[in-house]
Amino acid sequence: MKILKTAALMAALAMPILPSISLAATPADILVVAQNIDDIVAIDPAQAYEFSSGEYVTQVYDRLVQYDADDLSKLGAGLATNWVADDAAKTITFTLRDDVNFHSGNKLTAEDVLYSFKRVVNLNKAPAFILTQLGWSVENIDQMVTIDGNQVTLKYEGDFSSAFVLNVLAARPGSVVDSVLVKANEVDGDWGNAWLNANSAGTGAFKLRTYRPGEILTLDANADYFKGAPALKSVIIRHVAESTTQQLMLKSGDVDIAKNLTPDQIASLGSDLKVLEFPQAAVHFLSFNQKNEALQPKAIWEAARYLVNYKGMADSFLKGQMQVHQSFWPKGFPGSLTETPYSYDPAKAKQILADAGIETPITVKLDVINANPFTDMAQSMQASFAEAGINFEIIPGTGSQVITKYRARTHEAMLLYWGPDFMDPHSNAKAFAYNEDNSDDNYQSTTTWRNGWAVPKEYNEATKAALAETDQETRNQLYVDLQKKVQADSPIIMTFQAQMQVAMDPKVNGYVNGAISDFVFYRLVTKQ
Repeated sequence: MKILKTAALMAALAMPILPSISLAATPADILVVAQNIDDIVAIDPAQAYEFSSGEYVTQVYDRLVQYDADDLSKLGAGLATNWVADDAAKTITFTLRDDVNFHSGNKLTAEDVLYSFKRVVNLNKAPAFILTQLGWSVENIDQMVTIDGNQVTLKYEGDFSSAFVLNVLAARPGSVVDSVLVKANEVDGDWGNAWLNANSAGTGAFKLRTYRPGEILTLDANADYFKGAPALKSVIIRHVAESTTQQLMLKSGDVDIAKNLTPDQIASLGSDLKVLEFPQAAVHFLSFNQKNEALQPKAIWEAARYLVNYKGMADSFLKGQMQVHQSFWPKGFPGSLTETPYSYDPAKAKQILADAGIETPITVKLDVINANPFTDMAQSMQASFAEAGINFEIIPGTGSQVITKYRARTHEAMLLYWGPDFMDPHSNAKAFAYNEDNSDDNYQSTTTWRNGWAVPKEYNEATKAALAETDQETRNQLYVDLQKKVQADSPIIMTFQAQMQVAMDPKVNGYVNGAISDFVFYRLVTKQ
């Protein structure tokens, strides 16, 4: 009994101190969020590359074109009212809004856009590649981005369409900063980087009041926001690393939203709180390395599609964390294929293998990250695949060990996931449907190359055609068609799409959480 008392006392002392006022509602005009934000390295939009910093940038900055809270399925106007694309000349000319001011009161100008792009290229921080893939460099940026009055003309190089370029510009490093304010805070030629990692200089729906790393982010509403002022006065994001503490704070009324609860904690919340589920961009898959001759028969790929117990996993230990998704582009974005034609059918899988003359049993080594839910997924597949005579020998390893082996193409089978670098279907199409040079010395950061799969010419040509297509609706359909091809005939079997559960007080409405952190919006949130 004494030992138990001592342990309980130590546990209590170790817990973070909760606010002194409990069971009291948060202010009606302030949203308080409990979230683990210790991943933030930088909040300068030219450097921010973490999940939590992506959320921050979206609240504070705008881009020429952007996906917005009103409709995440459409790329729409941002700081530009309209644009004209010339795919032959590889240029896009944007006309800026004339009713936009920065938080400082400075008026938005074309010079701000040019400066913002130049600083991304010159700083060359982690997300810079998203813009530099357009053929932009320190040496040519002044020729690639030109201004004339309230118009900005962008040039690009590469075999891709203006539709692709627009999605690139909607990504995080496309954010426009207040050049006058940032220049005034430059130190030793740092393009204001140090200052912008502690301050903000945007046009967004919110402006930064306070940022203390690993502690708090406080955002105040921009009453003059060109799309309308937010309903709330402020948003306070409190860093709370422990999910148990988040759960307690939500139940006590000290926060309005808790973002990092476990499935068990979600299930125990009770009916007085609500939970919203949001599909995320990460897609999970099982793949077979085609450098292994025994895994090259297409019958093995086809049979595998009927040996994954999708529903069984999604309804049990993956409940709330993942949803069945069988295509390479995540649900919730233009161009996604949402059909799920495959289900667990070991009898059908056996017949497919028998018809192809595949002798069973066969043993396949399956590499997996040694953490949940990956090990649980691997064990489920080990049991279900054994029903058709495919015996998985599970090889657990750290994330770095598994990824290193994958990049070296020395695995047999791999259980992993993939997330796009920016929200354009080509980001994943290139990874799952393109590989024109499968040679060992031509390293590519794609699942096709890493699995040694020499993609059929038809798929390669379809990937390039979709990338170059100028009409957005036609382009989306090309990606849907390409996903159908890969879904039916590939050594990479798509299984799930990650899902996020966000718990909140029932009075909170209008919260928007898209498939990536850049698509989190507080602008429409109300508390009623």
